[in-house]
Amino acid sequence: MFSEGLMHGRGVYTWANGVKYEGEFVSNVPMGHGKYTWLDGSTYEGQVFNAIRHGVGTHKCASVIFRGAWHRGKRHGKGTIHYNRDATSWFDGDWVHNNIEGWGVRCYPSGNFYEGQWKKNQRHGEGTMKWLDVKQEYSGTWHNGVQHGKGTHTWFLKRKTGSQYPQRNEYRGDLVEGQRHGCGTFYYAGGALYQGGWKHNKKHGQGKFIFKNGRVFEGEFVDDHMAEFPSFCLDGSKTPNLSGIRTHTPLPEDSICARRLWGSDSHSVVLGPDVALDIASLLEKIPSSQRDVERKQVEFVVLRHISELRSIYSFYSSLGHPQSPDNTFLLSRLQFWRLLKDCYIHHHDITLAQVDRLIREEVPPEEEVHSPFTAMLLHTFISCVLVLAYHMYHEDIQSSNSVLVACFSKLMNDKILPNAKNVKGFLFSNPVHAVVTVNYTERCWEIYQAFSVVKPASSADHTMTCRHLVWMFKDLGLFDAKLTTGKLLKIMSAENIDTGEWSFYNLDLEITFLEFLEALLACAEVKSQLIGQDRQQHPCSEIEAKQTTRSRDILQLSSSESQQNLSPVATSQTAASDSATQLSEVHKKEESLLPLHSTERAAEEVKVIGVGGPVTHGDEMDQWIQRTHQFFSQILFPAYDYSRLLTREVEEGRLRQEAQKRISLAKVLEQTRLKEWEEEERRQRKELEETAAEKADGQEDEVDVSSVLAPDPK
Repeated sequence: MFSEGLMHGRGVYTWANGVKYEGEFVSNVPMGHGKYTWLDGSTYEGQVFNAIRHGVGTHKCASVIFRGAWHRGKRHGKGTIHYNRDATSWFDGDWVHNNIEGWGVRCYPSGNFYEGQWKKNQRHGEGTMKWLDVKQEYSGTWHNGVQHGKGTHTWFLKRKTGSQYPQRNEYRGDLVEGQRHGCGTFYYAGGALYQGGWKHNKKHGQGKFIFKNGRVFEGEFVDDHMAEFPSFCLDGSKTPNLSGIRTHTPLPEDSICARRLWGSDSHSVVLGPDVALDIASLLEKIPSSQRDVERKQVEFVVLRHISELRSIYSFYSSLGHPQSPDNTFLLSRLQFWRLLKDCYIHHHDITLAQVDRLIREEVPPEEEVHSPFTAMLLHTFISCVLVLAYHMYHEDIQSSNSVLVACFSKLMNDKILPNAKNVKGFLFSNPVHAVVTVNYTERCWEIYQAFSVVKPASSADHTMTCRHLVWMFKDLGLFDAKLTTGKLLKIMSAENIDTGEWSFYNLDLEITFLEFLEALLACAEVKSQLIGQDRQQHPCSEIEAKQTTRSRDILQLSSSESQQNLSPVATSQTAASDSATQLSEVHKKEESLLPLHSTERAAEEVKVIGVGGPVTHGDEMDQWIQRTHQFFSQILFPAYDYSRLLTREVEEGRLRQEAQKRISLAKVLEQTRLKEWEEEERRQRKELEETAAEKADGQEDEVDVSSVLAPDPK
C-alpha cells in the first residue's frame, strides 16, 4: 500500500541481501506490527518502531525463542527465553539491554533451577538455588554467580528407615566465594551441632561442638579438628564440601531434561513455563475422564487473553510506586484487591475477604491470609482469577461442556476487560496520593490487626468488620461534630453496596485492609477541616482528655470489683494520670525517628511521579500532604499509641490487684493454718497433761494397796 508516493500501510519489503519485512509501514518506515525474516531462518514477529524491534515481540533463532519486551532492538523488560526445542532450559524474568538483570527464574537442563536476583547474566543478590541432581539447596546472598555473604545451604539425605522425617545437613552463616568462611552454625543430620568460626569450608577458630549424646566441647578448632585433640573424630561427622556445585549458566545448545520449577514433571506447551497454571483444586471438581481436555481448553482460553492479563498485571503492580523504566514490580495483595473492586467483583455477593479464603491455596501456609504485602507472580495471579471465576459462575452454567472455560470467559468479558485499569477509590486513583500513603501502610496494618478478630478456623485468618471499625473510632476518640458515625458509614458504603443505604447499614460486613486504609484517607479529609492552630500545637489534648475519662471509668470499674487491697488501684490511677506526659515524650521521640512520615520526604517522593494518572498541582499537593500527615502522625497514631499505653497500664493495674489478692489470700490461709496449728498444739498439750495426771493418780493408788497387803519384812 502507498500513500502520496510513500509506502504507507501493510506491505512486504525485501532487501537485496534477502532480509524480508512483512507488516505495517508509515511513510516508508517499518512501524507498527510486523515480521522480519533473515537468511539463516531466524524470525522476529511483534511491534516495530522506526524499523527496529521495539515493544512486545517474539524472536526465534534456531532452537532459541524469546518472547517479551524490546527496547530499541534489545531485550529490555519482562521476557521469557527458551534455549532448546524441548523447552527444558529456560529463563523467565527481567532483562536490561540484552542482559539478564533484576528478578527472574532460571531452569537448567540438568533439572536444577534458581529463583532470585540477577546482574549481567549472573546470579547476584538474594536468591535460592536448588541442585536436584545432587539434592542440595542454597538460599541467601550471591555475588557474580557464587554464594557470597550470608545464607543457608542444605544437603538432603535419604530418609532413614522407619522414620517420617527427612534427614539433612544444614549450614547457616557466612560464605565467601562459595565457601564457608567466617561465623556460622552447622546442623548435622545425626543430631550433632557446631557453632563457631570457619575458614575455607573447615572449622577454624573458636567454636563449640555439641555431640549427639549431649556432651559439649568448647575451644579452638584448627583445620576442621579440635586443637587439643587433633586425631579425635567428631562423633563420626564429616562436614560436606561445597566444591563442585557452582552451577554455570548452561549454553543454549544444552538439552538435558529439566523439571519444572512449579513441581510438575510436565508443563504446558501452549502457555509456556511463565504461565504454569496451578488449578489442581479446580480440576478435582471435574470428572477424571474430562480433566485433560478441560485443562487444555482452559490453557487455550487463557492464551487468547494473555496479552490483556499481562497488561493488567503490569498496570496494577505499578500502582503506588514511582515510575520505573522496566516496571519490575510484583503484584501485591493490596493491588489485587483494588483490581477486584475496580471490576465490581464485590458486587457479586462476595467480599474481598471471602475471595482471599477462596485463593488461600495459592499463598504459603506461613503467610497471612489477608496480608496486603503478600506478592503474587503472573501465573499465580491468573490461577487466582480462574479460581474466582469458577466460584462466581459455576452454578449458572452447569450445562456447559467446559465449565472452567465458560466461567473464565464470562468473568473476563463481563467484569475484568470492561472495567480494569479504571482505578477508583481514595488510594490508587491519584498516583501522588498512593506514593505518599505507602509511607503509612505498615503502622496502619498494625492498627488493623490490633482491632481485628481472629477466625476460629485459622489463627492467621483475622479480619475487621464495619462494626469493629466504628468501635475503633470510638475507642480512639476520633469522632467529633464533623466526623460522626453516620459519616463514617457513608464513607464505607461509597463502593460497597452491601454496606447499606441511608437508613440501614450492614455492620457485620467484613472489610479488608484496602477498604480500611481508604476509609482512613477519606476520614483524613473530613478531619482536616477541624484542625486549628491550637490543635496543631497540642495535637493530643482532646484525645488525651477523652482517653483519660475512659481510663478513669475503667479503673473505677476494676476497683469496685475488689473490696480490699486499695493500694494497687491507687497505683494504677496514678500511672494512668501520668501516662499523658509519658505519651507526649514518646511522640516527640517517634516523630524524630519517622522520616517516612515527614512532609518533606513525601514531597520528594512525589516529584519522581511520571505520566500515568492525574497529578496534583503544587499547592494542592502540598496541602493534601500536610492534611494527611496531620491526620496520621498527629491524630491517629498518637491516639492508638495512647490507647495501647492506657490498656497496658490498666492491665498492669489489674495484674497488681490480682497479685495483691493472691498475697492477701495467702496471708489469710497462713493465719488460718497458724491458728489451726496453735489449736492443735493446745489440744495435744491438754491431752498430754490429762494423760500425765491419770498416770500419777494410778501410781498413788498402787502405793496405798501395797502398804496394806505387803507383809512386814521383819
